[in-house]
Amino acid sequence: MNKSILIVDDEGGIRYSLRGILEDEGFEVSEAETGELALSHLADEKPDLVFLDIWLPGMDGLEVLDRIKKEWDWLPVVMISGHGNIETAVSAIKKGAFDFIEKPLSLEKVVITAEKAVEFSRLQSENKALRTRIETEQPARLTGNSSSIDSMREVIGQVAPTDAWVLITGENGTGKEIVARSIHSLSSRSENPLVAVNCAAIPEELIESELFGHEKGAFTGAEKAQEGKFELADRGTLFLDEIGDMSLKTQAKILRILQEQCFERVGGRKTISVNVRVIAATNKDLFKEIKKGSFREDLYYRLKVFPLEVPPLRDRSEDIPLLISEFITRLNKQHGFKPLTFTDSALKVLTRYSWPGNVRELKNFVERMLILFSGKEVGPDKLPPEITDGPQVEAKNQEQIPLPLPEGELDFKKARAEFEAQFLETKLKEYKGSVSKLAEAVGLERSSLYRKLKAYEIQVD
Repeated sequence: MNKSILIVDDEGGIRYSLRGILEDEGFEVSEAETGELALSHLADEKPDLVFLDIWLPGMDGLEVLDRIKKEWDWLPVVMISGHGNIETAVSAIKKGAFDFIEKPLSLEKVVITAEKAVEFSRLQSENKALRTRIETEQPARLTGNSSSIDSMREVIGQVAPTDAWVLITGENGTGKEIVARSIHSLSSRSENPLVAVNCAAIPEELIESELFGHEKGAFTGAEKAQEGKFELADRGTLFLDEIGDMSLKTQAKILRILQEQCFERVGGRKTISVNVRVIAATNKDLFKEIKKGSFREDLYYRLKVFPLEVPPLRDRSEDIPLLISEFITRLNKQHGFKPLTFTDSALKVLTRYSWPGNVRELKNFVERMLILFSGKEVGPDKLPPEITDGPQVEAKNQEQIPLPLPEGELDFKKARAEFEAQFLETKLKEYKGSVSKLAEAVGLERSSLYRKLKAYEIQVD
């Protein structure tokens, strides 16, 4: 991409000379002869550097510098003047000028200053993207040793290196954003930003501005131009969380951007091109939303290049002790809480609770215990009633799938195999013979499930 420079000077000869010097060095150059024209130009175009004369008709250079730093503080400005003095130079630098050079302009000085200023602009842009990444990212880690989590890690490892778009589904609190961050961190885009947008949390009247950015004056309160999430995610990943809550109007605009990878800011005329990988997530059944007329079918199939469902915590309750341990370690590090452990009997109670709020509810519970509990070890008698008296999962599972005991000498491996065989046979009937649905429910690849069914001599229609 060519580097661009705006020259602001009321002398045509100076603009002509500077243009020739800079274009010979590979810069794209535009001109303005007054401060007012320069500001108008900046509202539409964003150069990498401005050469700005101090003595201008109407609004002088220092006033223009003030306006630039208020609205485009990242933009480097080099002041030029034929009447330079130390006081003026110091004033310009204090106002935020990158440098100050005097007329007659030295060819070497102009080129060196331009190169340094453009490099500064590039570093500023990279730092801004890095700050966005630091502010938005959390550690991308899937915690658990259950078969469903192991299977999910395997799938993530397969899709992450590609640029395929991913549609993540699952109940609230299951960790859909962690899955998205895991995909990004293992992709070739990991050095570039992952920008997250909660589509359900942004008011309808602001979501277009949030996603696409806006120009100054585009609407009441738009006092300066602003980049949108698509621009910030350029060459990186855009995570659209709760996309099922997006209006049909915004869905149409999103679809166009996804197809063309270009857009205009709100109130703008310039087409902006981006290279963005999209990961979307929702807790809704989008196919049902399509039938209701609240979600576009073409957008659904555009997003669903690679579908991935995150299981609820009740379906991987064996991961609960490990999750609790991680939350205690992380929260102690962040807030300096005292050490806390849960007894084995307390952990058994916690694994029987159904956790309707999923991993998010578990984390909140652990944090609450760290704050309120005065001892060092939590037993079952110290657990709150909403856990001990709340909805359970174990009784239901035992009622549906009684554990078979082997005849004769107790053999753990045999008991486990018989239990697994009966479990799979019962569940296959429940899913009316659909191996695909059963594989998805138990977190196994279809090929692995077929092998198990064959080994247990379970008939498949």
